Amino acid sequence: MALAPVESPNQFLCEYKTGKTLGQGSYATVKEAVKISTGEHFAVKVISKRLMAGREHLILNEIEILKKVSKGNNHIVTLHDLYLVMDLCTGGELFDRIVERGSFFEEDAAEIIRTVLEAVAYLHGQNIVHRDIKPENLLFRAKDSNDLVIADFGLSKIADGEALNNLRTLCGTPGYMAPEVILKTGHGKSVDLWSIGVMTYFLLCGYTPFDGQGSTEDMDKILRGAYAFEPREYWTDISAKAQDFIRKTILVDPRQRITAADALNHPWILEYAPGVVADGPNRVPTKDLLPDVKRRITGGKTKFRGAVEAVVAASRMSHLGSVRNEQAPMELEESLHPQDEVDLMVLTRS
Repeated sequence: MALAPVESPNQFLCEYKTGKTLGQGSYATVKEAVKISTGEHFAVKVISKRLMAGREHLILNEIEILKKVSKGNNHIVTLHDLYLVMDLCTGGELFDRIVERGSFFEEDAAEIIRTVLEAVAYLHGQNIVHRDIKPENLLFRAKDSNDLVIADFGLSKIADGEALNNLRTLCGTPGYMAPEVILKTGHGKSVDLWSIGVMTYFLLCGYTPFDGQGSTEDMDKILRGAYAFEPREYWTDISAKAQDFIRKTILVDPRQRITAADALNHPWILEYAPGVVADGPNRVPTKDLLPDVKRRITGGKTKFRGAVEAVVAASRMSHLGSVRNEQAPMELEESLHPQDEVDLMVLTRS
């Protein structure tokens, strides 16, 4: 592997000097790093060869994905070197930025989703499925910047063209996972659109469309696509176009879901995202969503922590009678990320 990983380096390859630890994962540590020749700040993923033994394919897959998409789109995190030196993000996560704002309107949500769709459409054009689209993987480049990027390509895969069922690993974040991922019936690019639909719903109200009384109930709702725009008194302040956008993404049948390219031309994006169209004299002002969204986000960011067990149970129920795969528990453990877990695969530079 051309990664030159070291357990706890202060300098590596005489090009970068590492500083404080930004976080730690199951087999890697992410450190702040400075390129000695330029003084630029980056994030470096220091990989433990011992902990990665037997799982080298995971990091090689991430490298393959990032090499393919780096610098092709402004909203995709950039890989700088093969020791996984990446842009350092200092602007924080999407949720944190929303909570810190003085206001948050439907137009703001539409602009966020437009940015994500542009990046996902680019990925899909390269036959790459991200497979873990969620607010925690949307990072701002700097505190004073609105430049938003998608991070964490640890679960991404190169798909077989437009095939909808050539990927079968149970992976992603409970609450944002499409039904076909949970059931392991095969999935493709459309899983990213399901996740975008769930995220859109969340941005507009502060809770996910499948919140139930418990994780098993939540997973059952996902499998049936059973959600509603409730309470109605809240959703009456959200445009019909936004609700239609969500309906076209959260569809149980992946063949019926809108594509990322088509979603960019949906009326909600075209008419509400400030990056597409400016306010006109006939525009009806939208309500400030921040009070409700802020309260629900801060109170419910860990809603799906217990849902991992329910996902595993649903997957096993869908495969009763099949031969037990001895590697499945490890696959599930590596692939599932609780919603509130800090994921350290990719960070971005200011």
